Amino acid sequence: MTIILNGDRHEVAGTRESISVSELLEQLSIDARRVAVEHNLVVLRRAAFDETVVREGDQIEIVNFVGGG
Repeated sequence: MTIILNGDRHEVAGTRESISVSELLEQLSIDARRVAVEHNLVVLRRAAFDETVVREGDQIEIVNFVGGG
């Protein structure tokens, strides 16, 4: 399955037709507690990561929180 991840084409591992946002983050080794995710132009609440389904051609933007001072 191919999606658009942060503006670039990305091939999702496996042969499934869909994957949850949580599974995608796990596959990418990204800590879900430290990111904001936009799915097809909709910013997701963290509670929705498990139930939000990513399919072929979907657009995903992942933004990491960075601390500093």
